Amino acid sequence: MRKLLASLAITMSAVGAAHADLQSEADAAAGREKAQPCAACHGQEGISPSGAFPNLAGQQASYLAKQIMDIRDGNRNVPQMAGQVDNFSDQDAWDVATYFAEKEPALGQADPEPALVEHGRELYRAGDLAKGLPACSACHSPTGQGIGTAVYPALSGQKSEYVVATLQAFAAGERTNDPNAIMRDIATKMSDRDMEAVANYVLGLH
Repeated sequence: MRKLLASLAITMSAVGAAHADLQSEADAAAGREKAQPCAACHGQEGISPSGAFPNLAGQQASYLAKQIMDIRDGNRNVPQMAGQVDNFSDQDAWDVATYFAEKEPALGQADPEPALVEHGRELYRAGDLAKGLPACSACHSPTGQGIGTAVYPALSGQKSEYVVATLQAFAAGERTNDPNAIMRDIATKMSDRDMEAVANYVLGLH
């Protein structure tokens, strides 16, 4: 657990400065034009109509820009995104990311089943010491807004189906673009019930 927490701290301090210049030059208006094709899967306002695709509205710009560039560069495999961002420059990625970051985020409604909500709350806010799971809030903030300077994504209002699928992909090693394998380490320690509970909790978190 201590090694994992130390890794989190190192990542937070190292990645912020690397993106500062491009982020400061990001143009949301230019991003709006580049983002038009995104609406088919992610919605006109960045709120996806399907649980298979993530909401982008209100997401941390640093995180979105990284994902766009990772997909473009082959560091993250998303079959549905094949060819969509191949011609994006780094600045294009930041422009689109900034456009979505400025959108009003989704507000979800969690399944109110008490045991599910309580388990999700415990994992999100306190983690599970016995399993070596840190609190999700340490990286994603108590209200699920994420930490832009560390490129940690917002989770508030995110689609539960998408969150579960993402955790499963990290656990299976199918997604590998997390700095220092942070999410792979965490996801492999989570049960299906843990994933479902956290995904449900963050859907209604704001």
